[in-house]
Amino acid sequence: MGDMIVRIMGEGQVRLADSHLTELNKLDDELLQEMEKGDGPGFRRTLGALLTKVRDLGDPLPDDSLEPSELILPSPDATLEEVRELLSDDGLIPG
Repeated sequence: MGDMIVRIMGEGQVRLADSHLTELNKLDDELLQEMEKGDGPGFRRTLGALLTKVRDLGDPLPDDSLEPSELILPSPDATLEEVRELLSDDGLIPG
């Protein structure tokens, strides 16, 4: 178990312990379900919760840090359509 670098578009990067991925995957699964149903309000709420959790659990990297990001998350104001383009079959968070 190590760390991963997560970028939140428009905000910067955080270093996040891999041990938090299980918790984040639950929110990612919810987000996928809401997107499939076209649940805009639910999608917005869950995306906000996911980003808040990443910010709370992660350690921000300095603004001038240019670490490669293993995971890129959409900005909090991303639309359902924009996030749909970022998704893989696994959702935003692999695993």
